[in-house]
Amino acid sequence: MKVGIPKGLLYYKYHPFLITFFKELGADVVVSEGTNKKILDLGVKYAVDEACLPIKIFHGHAAALRDKCDIIVIPRIMQIKKNEYICPKFCGLPEMVANSIENMPLSITEPIYTFTKKRLYHWAKSAGKKVTGNEFKIKHAFLKAYEKQLNYTAGIFDEDYDIKIALVGHPYNIYDNFVNMNLVNKLNKLGVGVETMEFTQEFLISLEINNLYKRPFWTFARENYGFAINASKEKRVDGIIYISSFNCGIDSVIIELIKDKVGSFPFLTLKVDEHTGEAGIDTRIEAFTDMLERRIVNEGNIPTHG
Repeated sequence: MKVGIPKGLLYYKYHPFLITFFKELGADVVVSEGTNKKILDLGVKYAVDEACLPIKIFHGHAAALRDKCDIIVIPRIMQIKKNEYICPKFCGLPEMVANSIENMPLSITEPIYTFTKKRLYHWAKSAGKKVTGNEFKIKHAFLKAYEKQLNYTAGIFDEDYDIKIALVGHPYNIYDNFVNMNLVNKLNKLGVGVETMEFTQEFLISLEINNLYKRPFWTFARENYGFAINASKEKRVDGIIYISSFNCGIDSVIIELIKDKVGSFPFLTLKVDEHTGEAGIDTRIEAFTDMLERRIVNEGNIPTHG
């Protein structure tokens, strides 16, 4: 059996688990190619106009796989952390894809809760039965996949740069190089190092969240706010770049909360959609880098990182 896995949304964080699980079940895993203009065009064609760029791109990956697999994984991710949720579009993603793209193969759409091993195993048992009826094989595949995911190191932590920024945003905006137009590589070439949320300890994020009037119940909102505030407060970085999808309601709130908290600390928001031009992104990050360099020189700031 060929199992298709679209290379979109939270694939960038959880691909070790998904690929290992289905391979251990004996399936032939087919992953869609990296995001490109063809994938984007397919996504724009099939997704509803109101969808954000990451959702449109996921539609493109799903459409690209429909004739290449017997069954496709459309993750209905509900919760990553207990008592927290992620974007509601994840909950309805299978229905969005099924009703937008014709002739889709059988889909694996069971709800996914990842905050405990037991809850995740419920998904594995249900999903695994679409491939094999052998429960022992499903359990073995799950344990292998779980271990693989635990040993996977995500995130970016550049060292030996005189200037460093905190790159904040949803994982699918940070790690899809087509979406962000190779932002990390561009910054590195400008002499700017990057740090992402994965290298900030959970308790430090929670400490910053505790200072808010109300605790966010969106996982990415909590992580992005806590990371940005902690990185700026502890002077681990010289500035913050927040990459956000146009029309993202969660980001529109969190960006303003971060701005209000960091005050005059250098902060740049990059909004992306299918119409975003690379030249405009280049100009903005070059100007931001120049400003950081002048600030370090004029204010006598000595980087404490790198």
